[in-house]
Amino acid sequence: MNKERNSHRTALTLFAAAVVIALLAAFLTTNERVNTRTASNETPAGTTGLAKPRPPLDRAPGRPVIGDH
Repeated sequence: MNKERNSHRTALTLFAAAVVIALLAAFLTTNERVNTRTASNETPAGTTGLAKPRPPLDRAPGRPVIGDH
């Protein structure tokens, strides 16, 4: 029975070590990809601007637009 307890203890120790290693690897991987930049109101280089709202078209889909051209 002592041998059976030893094998369970060994298996539990190996499982605990594997869990600790997996948690450490997950933490290091996640911590490496954390973005520490702060937001600002400045426009980044190469930005052309925001989209401008347009009035809705008075037509059904697939029908030509009727009006002044």
